Amino acid sequence: MTATLTAQIRYGQPAARTALDPRPQLQDQLAGLESRGRIAASAGDLEESAKAILAALDCERRLAGGGLQVLQVIKPRR
Repeated sequence: MTATLTAQIRYGQPAARTALDPRPQLQDQLAGLESRGRIAASAGDLEESAKAILAALDCERRLAGGGLQVLQVIKPRR
């Protein structure tokens, strides 16, 4: 079996973020949605403001769940 690493790993340092990390895009999208919601609310467009707020909440949910996932393996006692 052969493994190919796409990122160079240095001991004592975290691996560099790859293009597969969606967090920067989600953070940019979240900032845009928040500003769009504020502008729509100040203009009195409640429907557009509500849509932007709901979309921003969805981005926040995806950001919160996108961290490292830790799986715990429990060995049965003998």
